[in-house]
Amino acid sequence: MTLLIRASVRCAAALLLALPIASAHADGDDTALTNLVALVSQRLALAEPVAHWKWQHHKPITDTPRENALLADVEKRAKSAGVDPAFAHDFFRDQIDASTQVQKSLLETWRSSQAPTDPAPDLATATRPQLDRLTGQLIGALARVQPLRATADCPARVARAVSGWKELTRYDSARANAMNQALGHVCESGGVGGVA
Repeated sequence: MTLLIRASVRCAAALLLALPIASAHADGDDTALTNLVALVSQRLALAEPVAHWKWQHHKPITDTPRENALLADVEKRAKSAGVDPAFAHDFFRDQIDASTQVQKSLLETWRSSQAPTDPAPDLATATRPQLDRLTGQLIGALARVQPLRATADCPARVARAVSGWKELTRYDSARANAMNQALGHVCESGGVGGVA
């Protein structure tokens, strides 16, 4: 079932990413926000193989040196892409925290029931390259949503983008809190309006 959900998410994301990407303006075109939500969803989906690998290798969920290195790299890459480095830092801190939330939830579930017994995808050669690819795509997506961050209706527009994403995919509602956390700094006013 999990493979089916992942495949559905990947197909929907591929469809969204194949569409022409226009810059987001305060005119109601939320294509850029929908693309950002799709990428955030893909990144959150990778929390499961990361948790699986850490579970099988008895590693802690938090890796502060790696997180700090990622945030420093993101700030440099954001600046060269025309994205406010502070915005990029806060956004990626949210991605890390949301992933951590999902991983902790998975580990709690595995402790109280049956843990996965199949081999986990290799973190260094399989999962991290996917995360690295998404980092670049997310920085590009931040450049496209940056113009609407200060609009009064930004939180409501983010909520609509999430709602639209839910309709396009087999959205895992158990990860709604993580999604809200991952999108918490998209708008300058903070938060995601009306997302359950």
